[in-house]
Parts: sequence; C-alpha cells; structure tokens
Amino acid sequence: MRQRKMRGLALDGWLIVDKPAGLTSTDVVNRVRRWFDAQKAGHGGTLDPLATGLLPVAFGAATKTVPYVMDGTKVYRFTLRLGEGRDSDDADGKITGTSDVRPTDEQLRAALPALTGDIMQVPPAFSAIKVDGERAYDLARAGAPPDLPPRPARVDRFELIERPDADTAVFEVQSGKGVYMRSLARDVARACGTLGHVAALRRLRVGPFSEAQAIPLDKLQRGEDTPPASPDLLLPVATALADIPALALTEAEVFGLSHGQAINLVTLMGRIPRAADPNGGLARAMAGDRVIGLCRLEDGWLKPERLL
Repeated sequence: MRQRKMRGLALDGWLIVDKPAGLTSTDVVNRVRRWFDAQKAGHGGTLDPLATGLLPVAFGAATKTVPYVMDGTKVYRFTLRLGEGRDSDDADGKITGTSDVRPTDEQLRAALPALTGDIMQVPPAFSAIKVDGERAYDLARAGAPPDLPPRPARVDRFELIERPDADTAVFEVQSGKGVYMRSLARDVARACGTLGHVAALRRLRVGPFSEAQAIPLDKLQRGEDTPPASPDLLLPVATALADIPALALTEAEVFGLSHGQAINLVTLMGRIPRAADPNGGLARAMAGDRVIGLCRLEDGWLKPERLL
C-alpha cells in the first residue's frame, strides 16, 4: 500500500505567537500552519478565547517536545472583576449572582496565602475535563454543569500588583501545569466574602518561552497570493528543552542511548547536574552543543526517554 504524501513544507521548530482575544488556540494553530504552508503543527498549552499572550506553536519534530513545554512553569496576569459571579468564571459567561461587597487591598492580599503552594482547586464548569466521556464545557452549555471534584494544583506565586478601582484588581500568578486562573479569581473573591470573575487574562511565560520572543498574530498574516511566512521566524526544536538540566555525554554514550541502551549513573559521576533529580528526574542529553534528546535518571541508570 502506497503511503500518502503529506502536503506542505516539512518545517521543524517553534513559533511563539502573541495570541489576540477572540480566537481559540486551535484557530491560531490552523492559521499559522496555513501561512507557513507547514505539514504538521500543534500548540504548547491551550489559552481560552478571552485570553491573550504566549501561545507556543510547534512545527514538525517540535511536536515531540510539546509535553515538556506544557509541564513547564507558566506566568499569567489577570484582572479580577469584583461583584459579579459568572457561570464560566470569566467575562464570556452569564451572570449567576451579584454582591455589593468590595474588599480592601489588605483583605485581598490576606486571602492569597491559602491559594498559594500545593492546593486543591475546583476547576471551572466550563473546562475541557472529561466527565463520563463528555467534556465539562459541553455539559455546562447544555444546561447541566457538572459538579467537578477538587484537583491538586501548584501555585508558586500569587500577587496583587494593581488596584485600578474598587471593582477591579490585577494579579500576577506563577504556576505549574493545569492551574485554572478562572478558579483562582473565583476563589479569591469568595475568600473575601464576595463574587468575582476574570475580566482579562494574559499569559506572559510558558516554560522557556517569554514575551520578548512572541510575534503578534497580525504580523504573520498572509494573503492568498503572498508567499509563505519565513521559516527564519522559527526557534530551534531544542529551545523547548532549555529549562531542563543539561548533561554532557561522550559520542560513545550518545551512540548507546540512540540504540536504546541505558547508562549507569556511576560512570556519569561528576557530570550529573545538581538540578537533575536522581529519583526520576529529566536531563537534557548533550553532545557538545548538540541536543540529543531527553533522558530520565531512574534506579541508578540514565534511560533514554525522547530522542531528537
């Protein structure tokens, strides 16, 4: 049976898009894939339509590194609108309740420690979590919002950075994977005896990618008769792994790893980076300046996990 030839260019690398409000993450991926005439593309972490900011788009071989980007640290800034609860916990939802209570800055700050660190968080009803095989947001849109149980979440930093007026407060959050800003907004308002929702949300960082690398979507837009966007705009595939500790290997060790062989950690003593967790942590295998892939330190061995 003949294999069907894929259409488009075989591009590899990362494009860091500054997503505008009003588009889904999938909308953005489909557009840039078309503008670059690329065979394969995906994104490194969903942003809600209301949200703006960093949306890393992976082309070709970079899609192999998407899980490591999604596991990376993220930084968000959101505006909390006080006095209104919404069914989606953001400005796109329907009003479910109102409150005249407007907490002070001190009251808002006092509520933050309980929402920082390792916490249990109830996701928004309008989320992609599956309930009995169906997405929670589909159930919510059908008028039957699910009662979602709390889930573990990690919030490293939660700060009040601005108070434009009594009705709004701006926060910055640094968090791990799967933390819902809409839930944090809802919960900090409730902790202060009022209601609230996210009025604006912007992602400032995803793993190793920062705002300085982001390109506004309208700068990438192409007409039907214009040539594809330049591949020079793409960052190397290995950029996604920059946050993972680097481990220098010999060519012989690289050869062994590329054939699925594990390396005894005793032979790597003195080279293992301090930041690498010997109990299941990841290391970025390097041959000089060349990234070979990712390996896991486990049971006294360095085991190949994802080779590039």
